[in-house]
Amino acid sequence: MNRVNSIHVESGAWVCFDHPDFQGQQFILEHGDYPDFFRWNGHNDHMGSCRPAGMHGEHFCLEVFEGCNFTGPCLEFQDDCPFLQSRGWAKSCVNAIKVYGDGAWVLYEEPNYRGRMYLVERGDFRSFSDWEAPSARVQSLRRVVNFF
Repeated sequence: MNRVNSIHVESGAWVCFDHPDFQGQQFILEHGDYPDFFRWNGHNDHMGSCRPAGMHGEHFCLEVFEGCNFTGPCLEFQDDCPFLQSRGWAKSCVNAIKVYGDGAWVLYEEPNYRGRMYLVERGDFRSFSDWEAPSARVQSLRRVVNFF
């Protein structure tokens, strides 16, 4: 399977990729209907692989850093943020991230949850290449909250 016309997600959250072996652009799909690839922020109808996304537990947060390797100013998030600069983040980029707890977060290149998206789950991401992004551009983020 590599071309998909529509998707119905019964439960949970899924991270899908436009290439096999969990490679390429990521798409995060939560409960609901996606009648065409534009609905899951796709640029084409290719779907190469999918896997369940981690769900959050009671204690979870995400910490963003201006510099690689957790250097420079940092800011912690426990809730969705449609525009990082509205929370005092001075730049349009994030170079390192720490995800605490059993949570999963979606990073977006543009404000208001638009543009390319990247899933980060528990762990340390020393550079944007660790979450497989071509650049450090992150301007909004949200928690994955759909349970199975």
